Amino acid sequence: MKEKKIYDLFIFAGEHSGDLHGEGLLRALYAKRAQLRICGVGGPKMRSVGMDVIVPMEKFQVMGFVDVFIAMPKLFYRFYQIAHAILEKKPSVAVFIDYPGFNLRMEKHLRKKGFTGKIIHYICPSVWAWGKKRIPLIEKTVDALLCILPSEKRLFSPSFPVHYCGNPLVDRIRNMQYQDLHFPPQKKVVALFPGSRKKEIERNFPLYAKLMKELLSQTEDFLFAISLSEKKFTSLLLSYLSKEGLSTGENIVFVDRSQSYDLMHCCHMAIAKSGTVTLELALHGAPTVVTYGVSSLDLFIALRILKIYLPYYSLPNILMGKEVFAELIGPNFTFDKLSCAVHALLYNDSTRSTCMQDCRQIKQILGDKEASSEAASHILSFLDMTSTDVMDF
Repeated sequence: MKEKKIYDLFIFAGEHSGDLHGEGLLRALYAKRAQLRICGVGGPKMRSVGMDVIVPMEKFQVMGFVDVFIAMPKLFYRFYQIAHAILEKKPSVAVFIDYPGFNLRMEKHLRKKGFTGKIIHYICPSVWAWGKKRIPLIEKTVDALLCILPSEKRLFSPSFPVHYCGNPLVDRIRNMQYQDLHFPPQKKVVALFPGSRKKEIERNFPLYAKLMKELLSQTEDFLFAISLSEKKFTSLLLSYLSKEGLSTGENIVFVDRSQSYDLMHCCHMAIAKSGTVTLELALHGAPTVVTYGVSSLDLFIALRILKIYLPYYSLPNILMGKEVFAELIGPNFTFDKLSCAVHALLYNDSTRSTCMQDCRQIKQILGDKEASSEAASHILSFLDMTSTDVMDF
């Protein structure tokens, strides 16, 4: 009688959003098949579910083209470390979550090195942003693509297995048990999401702090709630507040990352760094201004070398094909423009109402599929196709 391989699945997530989606995927996989043996790369959320970690996700976190270039030697080392582990452990299925710059190269490398297991990419790379030249590579190296945006399937060949699984954020929000943050009921809560990395905070939060100072000089009706991704960033955030003569207290508070959805649920509006958080805010119906501070060199590389020209950058706007949330990206992220966009959501009822109506439509576009469960079912169907020969390592 043939025995199962030591590891059935390898799963890779290289950033916070991937860790979030990976957590839901792992829970769904274990719920369907508790005896699964899974290893991989993940963050705190995936580790809490119970996955054998080869390398913690935090080793892969960089942002911006310049930062990636500086971190290149370490990333190369991690790349070959992960590739070696996969080729040695020979999982039946390798699942790569988003993180396309790294994962597409890994998938190609594994095929070149003779990896015979199935390769599944969960969360479609942004081919609409980075050009369609990625599509042939994906179709050549990946056995299946699991998408979380309904429009992505039509970008690929009809014969290529692309599945829209629903969006895992819809699942997560639908099943959320909200907690009261006990904010003063008379205050309008403005939620701030400056980012989960030091560079993001440095590029976004200084203008957030300046805006808080301006609004609080006009009225004390606001409560600014700052989402704190990690406690180690507390001193950095406090230093920017101090530069504006501000401090935490009655009108400014920190909210732990674990209570982000509670904050989204109760806020009057939000200001957020571009990323997954913008779609989370849209699904909570929270009018939002999206920001993304970019260094001059990163901007030059994006526009002049990679030629990334997009009508919209945040997921809510991409889904709707129009400006749902005001986007202040790169050179457009100035204090005057931030102040103007925030004032529109605070004081213009028509602007606010239209934004909230668009958020409700985004929910309808994404549908109500249980994404993590659907993705897990597809992955298990590929696992069942593979041989169960013993492959020790």
